[in-house]
Amino acid sequence: MSGPRRRKPPARPTRRRRPAPVRDFWGHETSEDPPAELIRPSEDPTALIQSLGPPPLPGGETVAEHYFAATYQKAASLAIALAAASDLLDTGDQED
Repeated sequence: MSGPRRRKPPARPTRRRRPAPVRDFWGHETSEDPPAELIRPSEDPTALIQSLGPPPLPGGETVAEHYFAATYQKAASLAIALAAASDLLDTGDQED
């Protein structure tokens, strides 16, 4: 025969939470933020990683380097696309 069952403690009355303050998600037009700097694309997005040397993968260094380079180039192209979509891409044209 099993021991006596434990009874659940009586339910505590729930406290009413105050509603969260309403805030403007996108901010206000009168913000004093400095303008964002233009983004200049890198000529070689893999330069930093290549400076570290080959990856320590015995027997697969060449293949790994190829896939890493492809990944870095894809990430750089996506960053350039996002900068262009946000009108932050430095195209080299001087605005007067």
